[in-house]
Amino acid sequence: MLKLLHQLSEIVRLAYQYRLRPTKHQAAELDRWLSMLCAQYNFLLADRFNWYEQNRSPINACPLVCHLRELRDNPDYYSQKKTLPQLKKTHPWYSEIYSQVLQDVVKRVKVTFDRFLKGDSNGKRSGKPRFKARNRYRTFTYPQMKEGCLQGNLINLPMFGKVKVVLHRPIPDGFKIKTASVTKKADGYYLTLSLEDKTVPEIKPDFNPDKINGIDVGLKEFLITSEGETVAIPQHYRKTQKRLRVIQKRVSRRKKGSNGRQKAVKQLGKQHKKVADKRKDFHFKTANWLLSKSDIVAHEELNVKALARTKLAKSVLDAGWSIFLSILTFKAENAGKLVVSVSAHNTSQDCSSCGEKVPKKLHIRWHDCPHCGCSKDRDHNAAINIRNRAEGHPVLKAQHLLSDSRIGCEAYTIPVLRLV
Repeated sequence: MLKLLHQLSEIVRLAYQYRLRPTKHQAAELDRWLSMLCAQYNFLLADRFNWYEQNRSPINACPLVCHLRELRDNPDYYSQKKTLPQLKKTHPWYSEIYSQVLQDVVKRVKVTFDRFLKGDSNGKRSGKPRFKARNRYRTFTYPQMKEGCLQGNLINLPMFGKVKVVLHRPIPDGFKIKTASVTKKADGYYLTLSLEDKTVPEIKPDFNPDKINGIDVGLKEFLITSEGETVAIPQHYRKTQKRLRVIQKRVSRRKKGSNGRQKAVKQLGKQHKKVADKRKDFHFKTANWLLSKSDIVAHEELNVKALARTKLAKSVLDAGWSIFLSILTFKAENAGKLVVSVSAHNTSQDCSSCGEKVPKKLHIRWHDCPHCGCSKDRDHNAAINIRNRAEGHPVLKAQHLLSDSRIGCEAYTIPVLRLV
């Protein structure tokens, strides 16, 4: 009973993205908001940099008697948020922006600067934050949305008004809109809604450890499964490269700052977004196809960042392996299935039949084992090795032990001696 209550207490969060259809006046107002928020973001970031430069010392030692100038207080999240009322007095046009949207800008500066100084939750530090140009500040967020803000095909944004939304899919029953983000992309404006439902239990994996499939991703084929099925690589970027080259030349020939250059840049952005959308759609469809065939999908651990520094960088980035594996993991969790990663060491060299190592160079695409006579495609052999390694994964071992130790619900009667 306690376990059930714990599951019911879990919060389910989803993010749905819709296309916005603002009027010309609303589009101009959105651009004005983004311009003002960009200026405020740069001002707050400059304030943080000013404190950072004034309070740090270029040396690590000093005399016992020396003069130290008065240190400035650290401009943290709360102190910078207290400056917003004064900002509205000195710059009255900021009063037209919703207060929580301005507060979210302060939060963005805090997160960016903290990752620079302290690092994220894993301790990994980011590079020095950069000031944003107006065309690079594209999103503002409403941290809280009132109930009933979505009325039909209209979204009511506080202190902005009602904007038309293309609802290509309905909001799931029981979910509430928690936050709303407006993003400007190359082909228009988009609305991202963060949905929450506290009554839906968390999906627990309930998979069959015997229905396992290994996949080997590559550049000849996008992937091949341990059952020998292949998915052709689409090469979205390479197929569009000729068109992109023409538009890029058009941009470079236009005079900087002219309207013609702005139109060409917008056209180039639309073409790049079209390539990205095609790739994303392909990844989602491939992930759904894999999960419909098996409960467990195993893949090898890839260092895509290192592969992106080689001669194959263009093809590696065009395939988008990292994004695909992230989508596959996310879809598996929602479906109650599992995605595991195994070591990539010698998956192509070891024989999947006898386990002996058969060295071969990269250009040799066929596996012929002299020990057992196994002959198959190199990538197919690697996919089988990945599946075999995944069968020894600790999670799957635990699942096997659990299924073997289940006791049937049978009634047993124990004789009792009764004294008369």
